[in-house]
Amino acid sequence: MKKLTNQELKNIKAGTSITGSLLNYLNDLINILVDAGRSLGTAIRRIGSDSICPLD
Repeated sequence: MKKLTNQELKNIKAGTSITGSLLNYLNDLINILVDAGRSLGTAIRRIGSDSICPLD
């Protein structure tokens, strides 16, 4: 096997591709962010309209 020089090692480029797993991860991430935003919006609306259940 041929040993590569430092210059040759610097020229190596890695390949990337979009896979199904990556798309599923991005879809899950977007869903989590949307759900968190919806929950935060609901909490702000309930605080603003003073319709919070007591903790007693």
